[in-house]
Amino acid sequence: MRVSVLASGSTGNTTLIETNQHKILMDAGISGKKTKEALARVGVDINEIDMAFLSHDHTDHSGGLGVLMRRYPQINAFANSGTWQYLIDSNKIGKLPVEQINTFEPGITKTFGDLEVTSFATSHDAAEPQYYVFKSEGKRFACLTDTGYVSSDVKGEIAAADAYLMEFNYDDMMLRNGPYSWALKQRIMSDVGHLSNEQAADTLLDVVDRNTKKIFLAHRSQHNNTENLAHKTAQQYLEAGDANLPQDVKIIDTEPDEPSQLLEI
Repeated sequence: MRVSVLASGSTGNTTLIETNQHKILMDAGISGKKTKEALARVGVDINEIDMAFLSHDHTDHSGGLGVLMRRYPQINAFANSGTWQYLIDSNKIGKLPVEQINTFEPGITKTFGDLEVTSFATSHDAAEPQYYVFKSEGKRFACLTDTGYVSSDVKGEIAAADAYLMEFNYDDMMLRNGPYSWALKQRIMSDVGHLSNEQAADTLLDVVDRNTKKIFLAHRSQHNNTENLAHKTAQQYLEAGDANLPQDVKIIDTEPDEPSQLLEI
């Protein structure tokens, strides 16, 4: 399994996951044009994408999906019924080809050839948010962003993965002292908001083990965080805690408009 975070941040999120049989998008929060360009930068033709998994309806995760489905009929798209219903009723991403819509409810596991996908519910102010663990050839890649807190059930689902896509959205002091309205600050810090650097790092302490080799720091706010703060917090928590990480674990920063290197999991 190979992974590249094509775009990550408040302006749009999408990740490429490759197995020997599939090329998958996890979320589609940037335009079709930008998705095509980002894929090309890591050596992938967009016509090879055959599946897309959607976490929730917010535009920075779903905004490009409608265009991709209409333009590339080989893409089978997966989301839960609450997310599909909201997107269809709101017409946020345009008319969706019915034959490409696939329902994937939270709390189940499905197998697609050499790919196994498990879904789990998260806590966010969207219609029905959920994330996924992708497994292929014995390797597990756990994705978790856009959640206000991480329950023990979620920790159980993502524990001992070989790689993580983990939300490091905001630095607490930057958010509190920043330009956002107090109502928006409260929403971000709430149980249906986002994870702070400290919350995310603390979650990693509970779930990583000797299997873990790569941690992608994702969904960093461009207004309430910095790459250095997120990276430093993750590194300090993991080094000081009882994570028992292997020496070769790699903490990988992600960018809103620069795809990460396509890496083997």
